[in-house]
Amino acid sequence: MNNSPEHQSRVYRHWAPIYDRVYRGLLRDGHRTTATLAAAAGPDILEVGVGTGLVLPHYPAHCRVTGIDLSEHMIAKAREKVERKGFAHVKALRVMNAQHLDFADDSFDAVCLPFVVTLIPEPERALDECARVLRPGGEIIIASKLGDGRGIQGRIEEAVAPLVHKVGWSSAFRISRIGEWARHRGDFDLLEIRPVFPNGFFKVIRLKQRARS
Repeated sequence: MNNSPEHQSRVYRHWAPIYDRVYRGLLRDGHRTTATLAAAAGPDILEVGVGTGLVLPHYPAHCRVTGIDLSEHMIAKAREKVERKGFAHVKALRVMNAQHLDFADDSFDAVCLPFVVTLIPEPERALDECARVLRPGGEIIIASKLGDGRGIQGRIEEAVAPLVHKVGWSSAFRISRIGEWARHRGDFDLLEIRPVFPNGFFKVIRLKQRARS
């Protein structure tokens, strides 16, 4: 299944004008939870996959948020929103590939990925980049549709995978893949998997990087 940056960019070019209307209510609990947990880890936050900026209103005013997205069309919508609403806590919005972050090591207290990790062609590579720009003791916060592939829900996820791919999502991504990444690295602890609306269909994961000795 094609999950290339070109495919994602093409999908979101079409979705950008209506994305807010479709997803604002559906993803609000996940967005709010993501922003709250990221802010608790520290004020300097990188949001990977900022999209049209749906998470931006949920960050506390003391935060300093940098948002990136692969889609120029999404970033344009986010910039319009920041200017219109006067979000002083948003410091920068940039077009950037999550697998090649143009930031120095140890730049952020938290890196959050709201509903984007399943869309990245090489998510482990992107998570490695998130870890690189994260300060020791910082957290990676991931919100997504994350299943375990078991039972009826697992069969449904596999069945609808081609359909949701057309709107830029993936239903086949497994929670275990994130846990395996953390175990392989050896410097992250999976602190929490928190179910969110609707009825735990979406989940928010907290990964904490261990302080260096």
